[in-house]
Amino acid sequence: QVQLVESGGGLVQSGGSLRLSCVASGTIFSDNTMAWYRQNPGKERELVAEMTAVGNTNYADSVKGRFTISRDNAKNTVYLRMNSLKPEDTAVYFCNIRVRPTPMREYEYWGQGTQVTVSS
Repeated sequence: QVQLVESGGGLVQSGGSLRLSCVASGTIFSDNTMAWYRQNPGKERELVAEMTAVGNTNYADSVKGRFTISRDNAKNTVYLRMNSLKPEDTAVYFCNIRVRPTPMREYEYWGQGTQVTVSS
């Protein structure tokens, strides 16, 4: 079992910046991917960015060049630095981890979400 606790959301003006943090605790296997998703009411949850334990990253096209995902494996923490924020970035942001105890088994866990609101 893995628990995820997010922090860092809030209200920011368009063009501003925020940094989200997510601390994972519990049984965290070395083969894992940590990610940030976001969701607005009535819409599907979408991937924002993800990063494997060895540093491979993937970003949604809408955030490339503005958002940066990073992680501190020693602290089991993932960060999302969000620059040049736009009103359309407004959403609840969820931390996610997928752990793979074996190559054929994967478990997925979610945080409770943190609200990011960008005012125009």
